[in-house]
Amino acid sequence: MKENGNIMKPHSHGFTLIELMCVVGIIGVLALFAYPSYRGVILKGKRAEARAALMQAMQQQERFFSRYNNYQAYAADNAGSFIWYSGSAAASSAYQISAAACPGDAIRNCVLLSATPGGPQVDTRFQDEVCGTLTLNSLGERSAAGLPAASTPAMCR
Repeated sequence: MKENGNIMKPHSHGFTLIELMCVVGIIGVLALFAYPSYRGVILKGKRAEARAALMQAMQQQERFFSRYNNYQAYAADNAGSFIWYSGSAAASSAYQISAAACPGDAIRNCVLLSATPGGPQVDTRFQDEVCGTLTLNSLGERSAAGLPAASTPAMCR
C-alpha cells in the first residue's frame, strides 16, 4: 500500500465516542443552568397575564357598578359575561378569576377579585408556590396569597 512513497491511511468519517460524550456533557451543563431561568420567565409571564386579567375583570366590575350601583360576586361556573380565566382560552389559562365581597364589607361597597393558579376549570398543572393566589380589590390594593398589600413580594404585585 505504497503510493509514491507515502503510506495511505484509511480516511475515517464521523465522530468518536469521546467527542460525542463531550458534546452531550456540554449540552447537559447548559440545560442545567438554562431550565430554571426558563421556568422563571414562564412564571413571570403567567403572573403578568393574571394581573392583566384582574385589571380587565375590575374594569368590568366598575362598568357594572356604574350601571347598577353594586358589584357582582361570581365564580367560574356562574361568571356570566365576566372574565373568569386569565388567558385567551380557559383550558390553556394558568389562573381562574373569581369575585367576592371584600372581607368585612358588603359587595355593594367593595369587591375582591382573586386569581387562583391552576384552578379546577383551567390548566390544573400550573402551580405558583411563591405568589399563590393574586388579588385585587376595588380600592386598587393588590396582594398575593392573602398577605397584606405592604408585605406582598414585589414580583407578586
